Amino acid sequence: MAEPIRPSTILPAMRSTFTLPTADGETLVGEVASPISNPTGAILCLHPLPTAGGMMDSHIYKKAANRLPAMAGITVVRFNTRGTTSANGTSTGTFDNGVAEKFDVEAALSYCLDTLKLENLWVVGWSFGTDLALRNAKDLRHKGLILLSPPLRTSEPSDLEYWNNDGRPVFTIVPELDDYLQPAEAAQRFAVIKSHQMVAVNGAKHLWVGEPYVYRVLSEITKIIAPARLPLPIEI
Repeated sequence: MAEPIRPSTILPAMRSTFTLPTADGETLVGEVASPISNPTGAILCLHPLPTAGGMMDSHIYKKAANRLPAMAGITVVRFNTRGTTSANGTSTGTFDNGVAEKFDVEAALSYCLDTLKLENLWVVGWSFGTDLALRNAKDLRHKGLILLSPPLRTSEPSDLEYWNNDGRPVFTIVPELDDYLQPAEAAQRFAVIKSHQMVAVNGAKHLWVGEPYVYRVLSEITKIIAPARLPLPIEI
């Protein structure tokens, strides 16, 4: 008998941990969850603010790693930025409010593209991670950005103009009840990027708490990367 997908559900995948050196001498810890067969694409996850509890195991990313390889053929790469701790361990270094984290993003992208040789790679940022993506995920080989709950806390107008000139797609998934940037203002702030597309999610909050919102976020990611794999199952 089929059972519903639950917050604790872990579906089959090939999972391995890694450590990653940065150009300025730090060592990052992370995990790759890959599909056993039929790969469709990949995401590099940039997590929420570490000083507010954000890490590679923040629940949307943990559930993405637990589900998307099997459900959608999507490889999920997660890591802790400098000074951040999760069950996988602690990355060396000290939180730098997104400045020195530039080296973390660059190292992780190089790992995805040069070592893992992932294809159809997208950068997914959530909250603090969206600013990291906008400011630093400029490797020309990935396909674009998917931004969850973007606060535009440290991104400058020049960062948005970069992505307008770059031309790769920038998708935002914005909660109706976000604490920092709600859909109407997000549409206005991101309007400078011609390739921007926004999805507003009614009833959702910044942290996407609740299984219906997790399902919605994972479905929106899949719609961008592997639309033929929709709808995602709700039972196993």
